[in-house]
Amino acid sequence: MFRPCIDLHEGKVKQVVGGTLSDAPGRLQTNFVSDRSAAWYADLYRRDGLAGGHVIMLGPGNESEARAALDVFPGGMHIGGGINADNAKAWLDAGASHVIVTSWVFQQGKLDEQRLGRMVETVGRKRLVLDLSCRKRDGDYWVVTDRWQTFTELKVNRDTLEQLASHCSEFLVHAVDVEGLCRGIDRELVSLLADAVTVPTTYAGGANSLADLEEVTRLGQGRIDLTIGSALDIFGGNGVRYEDVVAFNRKSRGS
Repeated sequence: MFRPCIDLHEGKVKQVVGGTLSDAPGRLQTNFVSDRSAAWYADLYRRDGLAGGHVIMLGPGNESEARAALDVFPGGMHIGGGINADNAKAWLDAGASHVIVTSWVFQQGKLDEQRLGRMVETVGRKRLVLDLSCRKRDGDYWVVTDRWQTFTELKVNRDTLEQLASHCSEFLVHAVDVEGLCRGIDRELVSLLADAVTVPTTYAGGANSLADLEEVTRLGQGRIDLTIGSALDIFGGNGVRYEDVVAFNRKSRGS
């Protein structure tokens, strides 16, 4: 299935090359900056019945746009970016169906079990999504934090996925090395996830055609959904038509 996204950077809906996210001047590579608001996209997804997508705040200055999107599609989207145990409930109250957490549950590159437990206690397992976005190094995939710039000591493998599934309702996994490049999905990572996950999981990164959506659906054995960003026509892309992914979801639900 297709899951929609709204990526916010400096208060604008953007599509960026994930591996270039940084505070360093001039490093960020942007594929698309929309002249439409986050609320416009949220309303589009609401009208087309595309629940379960995510709003990601890439750095500061995005809170008002994110809240506007949630207000338009209450209960229809997840929220991520700067989420912690102190603000998570406020985002749920603002209309998010789930909160997405990454960096806050890590300390000095290690998963902080106490922080994870506190988050589960605050929002409940059923409303928590763990972001395990990762990069490949020495043949393995490692979770990265701090806008995907910092490698942690947590490897994305069967043991990790089985352990963390008991603490959350879903996973979100960006393949950071191919995110925003529109050169095709990371099939190795999709296959790894499909073989190991026991909770619904959304993969993002590299998709450039409707065939990628079909392949993720097949490889994922019904457990892996796909987010398409830069290749989608509503984000300035020419690889995938939005109306085609809506039709794909409707057909999939019907079958």
